[in-house]
Amino acid sequence: MELFTLSGLSTLVMLVILQAVLGFDNLLYISIESKRAPEEKQPFVRRLGIGLAVGLRVVLLFVIISLIDQVQTPIFSILFTDICTAEFTLHSLITLVGGIFILYTAVKEITHMLVIEEVGEGVNGKGKKSTAAVIFWIVLMNLVFSFDSILSAMALTRDFWTMAIAILISGAMMLWLADRVAEFLKRNRMYEVLGLFILFIVGIMLLGEGGHLAQLTLFTHPVTPMAKSTFYFSIGVLVAIDLVQSRYRKKLLAQREQELHGKA
Repeated sequence: MELFTLSGLSTLVMLVILQAVLGFDNLLYISIESKRAPEEKQPFVRRLGIGLAVGLRVVLLFVIISLIDQVQTPIFSILFTDICTAEFTLHSLITLVGGIFILYTAVKEITHMLVIEEVGEGVNGKGKKSTAAVIFWIVLMNLVFSFDSILSAMALTRDFWTMAIAILISGAMMLWLADRVAEFLKRNRMYEVLGLFILFIVGIMLLGEGGHLAQLTLFTHPVTPMAKSTFYFSIGVLVAIDLVQSRYRKKLLAQREQELHGKA
């Protein structure tokens, strides 16, 4: 077995790092989506959702390895010369649908937060979902994110057990981090908006990736995927802007308090 060789162990380490990096956006989605469940059930929802998703990810790994050619085989095409052309595979369709859903989720959550602020209502109202519904969406979106991570992993190795162990280790890391990320967002509500905009960029990245896989062209211009370096640079810029804005807001509040004390 490849796993018990020096090259196999080094590949396993690389796969765990790859899964951890690619799992960031997945973890963010889980933390935001779990808030839709009743508050007392949220830790249970995160743990069960991740546990089921990890098990299904191993099954998905086996299926993809067995049916790699079918996953990449074109299913149907559209051809409107000079307007829109594409050749869709199962992989491209799953990536596109996942991107659309992530964009919808991010926009819906941002809109919901604005409505709450205007009306002055809490989050415990109509935004809530049943525990089963939240677990379903966590598992489903985890599998969407899994497609890219598994196919990326297959560039390093085709050994099932090496990839399966990497998936289990990354799943354990997600279980350990999920509650901490959710608790951080709960304590620091201002970063929740930042998380939603990062999720928005993730949706755009998935759409670009899906369009590229489908060789989609719009008005003779091919859709190109967003580079991972561009994705992480965009996240870095968003985080920097948020930190600067937070500090500037604190400075303005301090100046306002000084002015009020001066007038008093």
